[in-house]
Amino acid sequence: MGDFLGMFFNWEYIFKVLPDLVLVGLVNTLMLAAAATIIALFIGMLVSMALLSKRRWLRVPAQVYVDVLRGLPTILTIFLIGQGLPYAGFTFLGTSAYPYGIAALGLIASAYTAEIFRSGIQAVHHGQLEAARALGMPYGTAMSLIVVPQGVRNVLPALTNQFISIVKDTSLVYVLGLGIGERELYRIGQDMSQRVGNLSPLVAAGIIYLLITVPLTHLVNWLDRRLRSGKVPVVVEQPADAEPTAQRTFA
Repeated sequence: MGDFLGMFFNWEYIFKVLPDLVLVGLVNTLMLAAAATIIALFIGMLVSMALLSKRRWLRVPAQVYVDVLRGLPTILTIFLIGQGLPYAGFTFLGTSAYPYGIAALGLIASAYTAEIFRSGIQAVHHGQLEAARALGMPYGTAMSLIVVPQGVRNVLPALTNQFISIVKDTSLVYVLGLGIGERELYRIGQDMSQRVGNLSPLVAAGIIYLLITVPLTHLVNWLDRRLRSGKVPVVVEQPADAEPTAQRTFA
């Protein structure tokens, strides 16, 4: 039992690696995840609209994009983008591996985000779009102002869950060989574990991952309960002799 605790919970090594984990690893993990999420939301929304398009020349490439990025292993895609592009001469993001890691994570997540947006938009009753069109709204305006906001509201828990996945996927960016100041949580824990021959630094990194993801998981559950049983607008009919207006209450 003592050997087990010493291998996984050696407090000397944990306290030794903790400053680097918090000041470097945590910061870089959150920066990677946040930047990749912004990319994923932007590209994912565009791809989802292409998936829902009636134009085949938009829909087919979007479907291929989603199928390829969802079908490849995450670590392989990160390596192909982060190492393959610079080796092939495409250095438009500079020479550091850091921005390529962000781009790879964002592109991978955008494929999943596109499917999330698509399902959310399709869940909105088609009568919403028809009513907006009947009022004279152009198709694009009706989608952006009426349908898309409702679709996004429907998938908020799924989007939060996707962010959790991105946080965990940042641990795979280590394959790009990030610099000392660019390392994320996993890489710092791994480096220290290899130096001291003990897994306690990796356990410390895992605990920090849990401190990020567990609260977010509970947030997902709370959002899901809120959207399922929260305040939903209900129209209450007025008596025949009352003013011809509708009163909105919330169930």
